[in-house]
Amino acid sequence: MPATSVVEDYVKTIYAYTEWQNAPVTPSALAARLGLAASSVTEMVKKLAAADLVNHVPYGAVTLTDEGRMLAVRMVRRHRLIETWLVESFGYGWDEVHDEAEVLEHAISDRLLDAIYEQLGRPRRDPHGDPIPAPDGSVTIPDAIALAQAPEGHVGRVLRISDRNPMLLRHLAAEGVAVDSDVVVVGRKPFGGSLTVRLGAAELDLGDEAASAIWVSA
Repeated sequence: MPATSVVEDYVKTIYAYTEWQNAPVTPSALAARLGLAASSVTEMVKKLAAADLVNHVPYGAVTLTDEGRMLAVRMVRRHRLIETWLVESFGYGWDEVHDEAEVLEHAISDRLLDAIYEQLGRPRRDPHGDPIPAPDGSVTIPDAIALAQAPEGHVGRVLRISDRNPMLLRHLAAEGVAVDSDVVVVGRKPFGGSLTVRLGAAELDLGDEAASAIWVSA
């Protein structure tokens, strides 16, 4: 199977789904993440399996083969370098780069990508804190925990904020939450209420969506 943009998007999404947590990705979860019909995703997963890019058993998890992971890491590297380039060189906001990178990652040459990497000083992470794979494909994931799962009293530093929701990124920026912010978990409001955290001298209440999108040092 040729590495079309569709194939590249699939393997990249499978990789990213399990990058920061251990829950396996199923076809239904993959369909939800891609915004596609479950039947379409199931058919594509079969094609990816036939091409030896993924392993999959009916009703089970989808995992990348070695070949699939190599392709996924290549695309993740492209995506995150482009996001960093757009922020650092063109003044884009961190909430504006995801969709642009989705288009450009399939179009630019390896030569241009290498030039961007060198121009940026060989960055190790993108504007959201996601690690940028090295040229040899190696990736270092820091020891982290989702803020929503951090216990009361936990002290950490924001390592990563999911870029899936631009509106949430804008909201968090307005509240002073950013990568490398120091954070202390104060506690959770009763009856499943919001999570209260301390940023410097200020306290902030975060809903489940916001708290689940932020990863802090363990």
